[in-house]
Amino acid sequence: MTKYLAQASYTPEGMKGLLQYGGSKRREAVDELAESLGGKVEAYYYAFGENDVFVIFDLPNHISAATASMVVNSSGAARVKMAVLLTPEDVDEVTEKTATYFPPGQK
Repeated sequence: MTKYLAQASYTPEGMKGLLQYGGSKRREAVDELAESLGGKVEAYYYAFGENDVFVIFDLPNHISAATASMVVNSSGAARVKMAVLLTPEDVDEVTEKTATYFPPGQK
């Protein structure tokens, strides 16, 4: 499975729900989301600043991650940005590859 970082910001409506039901209930809802997609939540943290929530998902594939993102974003209660996480070993593989690329205007 692949790990993904979700960074979420609550809308005013979503924040009202959080204040009404608490943080643990939101965590349970996100656990259910991950499980319904064949994955799990590895970490779940609240923060303050630009993002309200950080979640590390362990999901089967990019389609599952995109589904999670779209479902949450379409709810109107939060805005989510999803990123694929790479291990150090993944980056080792990246550094061993070569590719041909020409910047615009160079070829």
